[in-house]
Amino acid sequence: MSTYTSRTLIVDGMKTNIIEQGSGPSVVLLHSGEYGACAEGSWSGIIPELAEAGYHVVAPDWLGFGQTDKVIDFADPTGRRMRHMAATIKALDLGPAAFVGNSMGGTYLAKAIASPTPLFDAAAAVLVSGGGFVPDNEARKQILEYDLTEEGMARILRAVTYHPTLADDTEYIRWRHQLSLTPGAWQCAASARLRPPGVAGTVDIGKKDDTNYEQIAAPTLIIAGANDPLREEHYYDELAQRIPDNELLVYPECGHLPQLEYPARFHEDLLSFLDRKFRKGLE
Repeated sequence: MSTYTSRTLIVDGMKTNIIEQGSGPSVVLLHSGEYGACAEGSWSGIIPELAEAGYHVVAPDWLGFGQTDKVIDFADPTGRRMRHMAATIKALDLGPAAFVGNSMGGTYLAKAIASPTPLFDAAAAVLVSGGGFVPDNEARKQILEYDLTEEGMARILRAVTYHPTLADDTEYIRWRHQLSLTPGAWQCAASARLRPPGVAGTVDIGKKDDTNYEQIAAPTLIIAGANDPLREEHYYDELAQRIPDNELLVYPECGHLPQLEYPARFHEDLLSFLDRKFRKGLE
């Protein structure tokens, strides 16, 4: 099995990192937004498997994360990231593609394709612990308080997962810790917790979810952890009620990172959905 490669595009003047592998229908993987988050950290396990199954896998680093330029738009951080990602996808000239987003990546994906003028040409969508109201709860506070140590990275993984496997994996923690030390990465991730005096919630946290899920036209797979500490209990039921064409899978004894906690099941479920709802639709 071949390995994925990384290349750099200049998109709207910003250096943008893209991980790529395989050929066939394109699948775009959108990573999460915790400290140390990047395309490789979220998707390294699934990229080769999707490529082996006959897909062209594209995993960009969001603006402010990974090896993409560290830029924050304090007036509109979410909008800037989404527009930059849309410009990146356009530059890649993928045509209709399936999009898979975890956490922040899933939430932004839902917003992008629920817009009256969708930012992404999504032939299918997979929301992994994404979408819905984002509460400002104790688990969220734990992952926002990061001191750039390996112990701090382990605390983040322990806070967002149900099983301690990842947090107890010394080699994995060391790798994620090194990813978090990229110059500017801490500042971009830390910006999510900033709020003016007297204002409740931040840009993405503790604010009403105004996503118009009823406007999502693409067939959508919702994958959620039954024990996700960063979402309200049963948040996924509302998504399933509002997204017109959806399938819902809830993993028991699972937290916020199903693709990392249950990689074998995630791979099987994702491939089944892509083959049925995406590949066949292109034939």
